[in-house]
Amino acid sequence: MLTIHARGTKEYDAALASLSRRGDADLERVEPEVRPILRAVRERGDAAIHEYTERFDKRTIERIVLDRDAIVAGARALDPAIRARLEEAGERIRKYHEHQREPGFRYEEGGISLGLRVRPVKAAGVYAPGGKARYPSSVLMAAVPAAVAGVPRIVLATPRPTAEILAAAEIAGVTEVVDCGGAQAIAALAYGTESVGRVDKIVGPGNIYVACAKRLVFGVVDIDSIAGPSEILVVADDQADPRVVAADLLSQAEHDEDAYALLVTLSEAQARAVSREVERQLALLPRREVAEVSIREHGWAFIAGDLAEAARVADSLAAEHLSLQVRAPEALLESIGAAGAAFLGDHTPEAAGDYAAGPSHVLPTGGAARFASPLGVWDFVVRTSLIAYSRDAIRKQADLLEELARLEGLEAHARAVAVRRID
Repeated sequence: MLTIHARGTKEYDAALASLSRRGDADLERVEPEVRPILRAVRERGDAAIHEYTERFDKRTIERIVLDRDAIVAGARALDPAIRARLEEAGERIRKYHEHQREPGFRYEEGGISLGLRVRPVKAAGVYAPGGKARYPSSVLMAAVPAAVAGVPRIVLATPRPTAEILAAAEIAGVTEVVDCGGAQAIAALAYGTESVGRVDKIVGPGNIYVACAKRLVFGVVDIDSIAGPSEILVVADDQADPRVVAADLLSQAEHDEDAYALLVTLSEAQARAVSREVERQLALLPRREVAEVSIREHGWAFIAGDLAEAARVADSLAAEHLSLQVRAPEALLESIGAAGAAFLGDHTPEAAGDYAAGPSHVLPTGGAARFASPLGVWDFVVRTSLIAYSRDAIRKQADLLEELARLEGLEAHARAVAVRRID
């Protein structure tokens, strides 16, 4: 079932090279459709929101924005037992992210006071898809870090919000819900409309139209990343249980047809044992049709031969989810620099990270873990450098500043220092 390649073959190298380009999103293909939507919402506001919702969703929005009272009222329809589980997960996510708060700093040397002030943005937008599946966990994972950062206004954009979504929004601290999806929702958050106040940052995954819209509004607002299909890379030595490895691979494959299920083993016997388990377990999945396409199109197993090569492969792929099912996972992780989230040991399912372990499951995909990080409190703050010179300090440093300014041909800069020498 998995496509297996052994180290030292042309197929092995070609497959790895192909996977290294998996993050190259074809956003230009949909850009001609997205740009007019952004322009229409920017120019016509709510009227454009209604128009595109009727066109794409085949429905009429009665109320574009739900306030906090409406969120709480809508959440009451949820089964109390399910709400309790969401609250438990929300509390774990909150506790983890409280450790990410940045206090800033201040210090003084030679009459110069320097520091860093950290403040939350005034408004953050969270996008939650409303297509093939609903994920209240994603609302928690994106909105809770914003609330922990102290963002006073958190806006969730999602079409047809259900009781589960509204309950997650209430628990996370969302202040408004926009009943809208797609590129038009991103435009409303970025530019504002009569009903929707603009935000400072937009986070959360969506389809290719949402991803393209986020890229196009970047600069008007900040964004977290351009999210691609979900992915997992499992590194398994010969002590790993093929049933467990296969279950973890399928936990990502069932997300959607474009998801990646990747495996690195040390032997052909282990690779084939896992492949057989994938085929057996796949037949029992309710979402078999989705997972089957994912495994057929994006299910790969690489026989590395040794842990050093396995670490090299893992580092080069920079996977969203990295599962290390080996005898010494902590030691192996030291050799792997790039990964969105690392799941260490046989008893740590990736699904724990999806729901209630604590860290946000909004992670860099498509190899972006080489330069990007998981969503966190740091995504919802702005930092201000603090600089204060005393009279004596500016006089002592004046020669240095003036000489550097004149070196660059900026005389006004030099004179702005020189004028402060005068009593």
